[in-house]
Amino acid sequence: MDITRISSVLLPPEVKTQKAGSGSFGEVLSRMVKEVNAAQVRADEAIKGFLAGEIKDLHQVVLATEEARLMLELAVQVRNKVVEAYQEISRMQI
Repeated sequence: MDITRISSVLLPPEVKTQKAGSGSFGEVLSRMVKEVNAAQVRADEAIKGFLAGEIKDLHQVVLATEEARLMLELAVQVRNKVVEAYQEISRMQI
């Protein structure tokens, strides 16, 4: 029985090919924000295409918008965790 790691299933293909530890934390965050933005743009284009009659399959539009929504939700949660960690570190007494 083949067991696939969850992280390898959820990550976009361009992230899977990169080695762990490549780039700084800021670079990784910047790359992920760009990918979230690209997903939002794809969702907008899918909606415009559907309204213009270019895309006949509603499922493509729903999938694109849900992917963009989930990626944005993940980005917000990561931001919340980073802020929470920063606040916890700032409360530490040295």
